[in-house]
Amino acid sequence: MAVPPKNLRDIGTLLEIMRTLRAPDGGCPWDRAQTFETIALFTIEEAYEVAEAITHGDRAALKSELGDLLFQTVYHAQIATEEGAFDFADVVEAIGDKLVRRHPHVFGSARISNPDEQTQAWEQMKADERSAKGHDSLLDDVPLALPALMRADKLQNRAASAGFEWPQTQSVIAKLREEVEELAHEVEAGRTSAAAAEFGDVLFVLVNLARRLKIDSEDALRRANAKFDQRFRYIEAKCRAAGRGVRDMPLAELEALWREAKTSTLPAKEPSGSG
Repeated sequence: MAVPPKNLRDIGTLLEIMRTLRAPDGGCPWDRAQTFETIALFTIEEAYEVAEAITHGDRAALKSELGDLLFQTVYHAQIATEEGAFDFADVVEAIGDKLVRRHPHVFGSARISNPDEQTQAWEQMKADERSAKGHDSLLDDVPLALPALMRADKLQNRAASAGFEWPQTQSVIAKLREEVEELAHEVEAGRTSAAAAEFGDVLFVLVNLARRLKIDSEDALRRANAKFDQRFRYIEAKCRAAGRGVRDMPLAELEALWREAKTSTLPAKEPSGSG
């Protein structure tokens, strides 16, 4: 039986806990059985839980969730150590090197006067790194695992960096109207598959519009979700108070309650820095 560690504030202790959990003798059977592939979804889930804690302004939860996310990094590093691929120190060195390399205005003599210039310089450095890796396309390293709205935004930003961009925001709005009309046409014709494709086009153009307006699509939809959540719960509460269920209420009454909810409830708590 392993001895419980004492200095839990030391990153070395966390690494030792991970080694103990993965140890062939006396370790945890579940932890030993995991691979990069089996824990990848947990890593993504933990990142979302960090964002959730930030959204709710819950600092205690944020501390806990950041720990969970750190543990995912330690987990992957331990598996890589066992394979002989790299270790945790290599991970730390890699991110340190990247941060220094991408901030020559802080750690060197380059001049950056505002955030926009920094963003441009950052993108240029990333483009140079992609070229050095032999990537053929600007889009090669946009992760497939990203949420769809976020990936659409990144794809469009990459294309825009090469000049593939509508000249004016009004052009995007015109394109949006065109795509909505095409969607309506396919819906009216009863062509479900084609309607799904047109719906995707509508979403893609909406992301482009949001990008041009400097709106975070994921954050905007998250806020809309929170607003719907709060208002629908208001309707449920009103139905319960009347001794009825939502399914028992005529649509006209539900719509009246929805309008009431819009004026009677406080605004949904807005995310603060998530996404």
